[in-house]
Amino acid sequence: MADREYDVVVAGAGMVGAAFAALLATKQLANSGQGKKLRIAVLEARPFVMPDLSESFDPRVVALTARSRKLLEDVGAWEQIADRRVCPYQRMEVWEADGTGHIEFDCAEVRQPSLGHIVENALIVEALWQRLDELENVELLCPATVVGLERHSDQEAGVTLSLADGSVITAKLLAAADGAQSKVRELCGLQLRQWEYGHHAIVTTVTTEKNHDFTARQRFLPEGPLAFLPLRTEAGDCHQCSIVWSQQADVAESLMALDDEAFCQALARAGENCLGYIVAVDKRYKIPLKQRHAVDYVVPGVALMGDAAHTIHPLAGQGVNLGFQDVIVLAEEVERAVGRGLSPGDMWALGRYQRRRKPHNLGTMAVMEGFKRIFEEQPLPVRLLRNDGMRAVNRLGPIKNLIVRQAMGLL
Repeated sequence: MADREYDVVVAGAGMVGAAFAALLATKQLANSGQGKKLRIAVLEARPFVMPDLSESFDPRVVALTARSRKLLEDVGAWEQIADRRVCPYQRMEVWEADGTGHIEFDCAEVRQPSLGHIVENALIVEALWQRLDELENVELLCPATVVGLERHSDQEAGVTLSLADGSVITAKLLAAADGAQSKVRELCGLQLRQWEYGHHAIVTTVTTEKNHDFTARQRFLPEGPLAFLPLRTEAGDCHQCSIVWSQQADVAESLMALDDEAFCQALARAGENCLGYIVAVDKRYKIPLKQRHAVDYVVPGVALMGDAAHTIHPLAGQGVNLGFQDVIVLAEEVERAVGRGLSPGDMWALGRYQRRRKPHNLGTMAVMEGFKRIFEEQPLPVRLLRNDGMRAVNRLGPIKNLIVRQAMGLL
């Protein structure tokens, strides 16, 4: 006998898992007059501890698209995030390290107030956890770790979960957002295709000589791309940027070994001093990069979301945005199934979720892989073609605006 029974259990209370639980519960509250609200549990292995951000930024940030921001608005979390600190970026510059290729994107060209928002991960998670605490049909179980999983029959979609503390719970749907090393994916036997990029990403926060002017910048170097993502303090200071510097593993190791002054000099050179001197740097982190994609996202009663289903190179900042789109679609399909009197974990609904999300995720991953490979190629003909192509796109306003609107999630 299970200790507790739920309609939906979400494994993982990071940005994707917490957003899914909040969105599903919010939809249910809005439609509460149509029937009984779903009982939702969110499992998280580690308690969330908000870092002290009074004098520094969280080194992990995301570049939220307009569609991702709207998701946070819909669940009631965006206002708290915006009240703390966010940085809209209105322009983006992309250029080739060894050539004349250059593209500029401007929000005014697509009649939007910004191209997106740079937000610290910790601020998003804090706002979502606070929202979960306010929702009466959501229970946050923390710490709670799944150690065993038994799926019910296909006709009786659902799962029984064994937790590390010895308790047993059941769910009609298990939504797994438990990260790239997903335990749920492993327990379900869902196969994974993966390969190493051979790159590590160095992430940190830097203070620059020049104001970033609400512009995101990315330079493609032979060893990997370097991105400067603009940040803004509560007081309005715009001399800080989050950097994501993707480098070959051995080069990344040597950069991490430099002292702060030498690292700042190397970073300024790599960025062509686009923001002047690098005045200061926070603690650096090195993250190995690997592409992963689950062959299937679903089995009866179980669905993978976010990094549990796919991880991608950070060169275009699409990882979390893809996860948030998983959230939106899965919540729509669960709501559709429940409205038809079906179980939240019915395979009809989960199959629709996979058919809607898998092609889009694979397409985005293929495009990012293509960008990575083409900018790594150094033969002169390839470099000439690459630079000519970038200049041509920069001159073609309709094509450039189409790219922007696609990246913003407006199409």
